[in-house]
Amino acid sequence: MTAPAFAPDDLTARVLHRDGLMLVVDKPAGVPVHAGPKGGLNLESMFHALRFGLPRDPALAHRLDKDTSGCLVLGRHRKALARLGKLFANGRVGKTYWAVTRGAPDADQGRIDAPLAKRSPDRGWWMAVDPAGAPSATEWRVLARGAGLAFVEFTPLTGRTHQIRVHAAHLGMPLLGDPIYGAEPAGGARLHLHARSIRVPMRENQPPVQVTAPPPPHMAETFAAMGWRVDEDEAALYAPA
Repeated sequence: MTAPAFAPDDLTARVLHRDGLMLVVDKPAGVPVHAGPKGGLNLESMFHALRFGLPRDPALAHRLDKDTSGCLVLGRHRKALARLGKLFANGRVGKTYWAVTRGAPDADQGRIDAPLAKRSPDRGWWMAVDPAGAPSATEWRVLARGAGLAFVEFTPLTGRTHQIRVHAAHLGMPLLGDPIYGAEPAGGARLHLHARSIRVPMRENQPPVQVTAPPPPHMAETFAAMGWRVDEDEAALYAPA
């Protein structure tokens, strides 16, 4: 799938939070965060538009997959990046993802503890459940169901590559639009995975920064088609229309 048209002004308009230490932007689906081997459109090449008066570009504090949308955290200078790096590494950043899956378990919520490892030494991003892999844990909650699909909230407790995508497939509910772990046919649905919210305890003795990103258009369309209503005023409540 080709990347959508996107420019620095578009990125500036997607800033969800800004302070002296960090930014949170609403990453669009289909745009990679950094350039791949072949170059091309990527968010990092536009970070100059996010200086907001500082002498250097902000930098990535973590990563999101190309086709994942939602909350992406940037550090505005070296000290802030060091602080963010420790928070992410120590599991102190709270992350919530929304997804639409093909199928769902009978239970309404649960936790999966399934170690993950590289499936191929030649493709470091290609992961699989492996008893000898790195410990990986994800909590999940089914918010709505219908017509063979489910609206699921995922909370990763570790930060492995493709963790939610692999864990969901392992549970028997691969993400809608996932061509790698869900055997989605070519030209099928776009990946339905969205970094819905993030909670960053950036400053000691102060409340954490909490940011929420609206679902991308293709997921909003699926919600509407399924009759699932998202209550933006009460973000924890989801119900059929």
